[in-house]
Amino acid sequence: MGPRLDIVNPVLWEIGHVAWFHEYWTLRQTHGRAPLIERGDRLWDSSNVPHATRWQLDLPDRAGTFGYLRDVLACQEDMLGGATDKAARYFYELSIRHEDMHVEALTYSRQTVSYAPADGLAGSVRPNAGALPGDIAVPGGTWRLGSIAADGFVFDNEKWAHDAVVAPFRIARAPVTNAEFAAFIEAGGYRAREFWSEAGWAWRERRNAERPVYWQPKRDGVWSARRYRAIEELAPHAPVVFVSWFEAEAWCRWANRRLPTEVEWEAAAVGEPTADGASLADTRRRWPWGDAPPAPSRANLDFAVDGPVDVAACGDGDSAFGCRQMIGNVWEWTASDFLPFAGFSADPYKDYSQPWFGTRKVLRGGCWATSARIARPAYRNFFTPDRNDVLAGFRTCAL
Repeated sequence: MGPRLDIVNPVLWEIGHVAWFHEYWTLRQTHGRAPLIERGDRLWDSSNVPHATRWQLDLPDRAGTFGYLRDVLACQEDMLGGATDKAARYFYELSIRHEDMHVEALTYSRQTVSYAPADGLAGSVRPNAGALPGDIAVPGGTWRLGSIAADGFVFDNEKWAHDAVVAPFRIARAPVTNAEFAAFIEAGGYRAREFWSEAGWAWRERRNAERPVYWQPKRDGVWSARRYRAIEELAPHAPVVFVSWFEAEAWCRWANRRLPTEVEWEAAAVGEPTADGASLADTRRRWPWGDAPPAPSRANLDFAVDGPVDVAACGDGDSAFGCRQMIGNVWEWTASDFLPFAGFSADPYKDYSQPWFGTRKVLRGGCWATSARIARPAYRNFFTPDRNDVLAGFRTCAL
């Protein structure tokens, strides 16, 4: 089950919830099947089962939970022959991506509660590729922010593409690294009130934060951090991870930088310049590097390795403007509040976006534990600015 914390779910409950979500939207809502477990809604419906009660429920044991997963999958396989219409396909696509999200959540939950890494990941090697300093210029223009129907499955908060005016800006080629963030700590950044917003300073004082949550006190000139159960030396040129939006904002003030807006982030990731380089073109790439699918040389996704790689890695994944790792490695906080696009209407899973508008910040790009199905350039992740347990870092813009 794991410890009772506000930022994690009971492990056994979360796995059962994944199975229930698949069953509810595909077998029951799409195909009209009866529930496989009669009390399932009372156990696993996250919209109606309060978080604090999930440790006290009469859940099936481990064998029963995994048996439920297998039973749901077997029924889905039986039904898929008739699931060719668009409506049915939507709910299968939704359920698969929901599972992807929980795979990632279970990964950072292992870090939160000091569990061992998942089987098969402990020995994965993260290559040393070094730093990638400097900014690149992105011209101004009009950018079509959001998704279109031709993109295939999209979430309701991406609907629909609309024009946004972008002023010219300069954005870092790579995310902020551990070494760059360490300089902020060593300069007294966590104790300097002027670098923090009112809400950020209140968060820092409440947490008594002196450095990122898993970092250990510097010893013999070396920074280290807890990684799952072990203490490991920090790779200086890997992106800083497990930092809150408040910490990213404070670092930017200290460095005389700023976070990009989500429209700037998207334009830098998949935009292209006009032939004369004077403005943003009307075209957009499928991925930062083009139309080819993700691969380890382009993006650190799908557990290719168990952690972030140096910011100079994945050199085949550069955007048209020269930004690297816009997809994968670490989620990137943006300056943007999580708000609906004009004309928003909730999809059938109404609690996915609508309850959270105005209370979260947008993150883009995915991380090493994100599936390629989720880490599309237009996907809008969202967390409250205090969350420092998720696999997030940040990239910055020049003022």
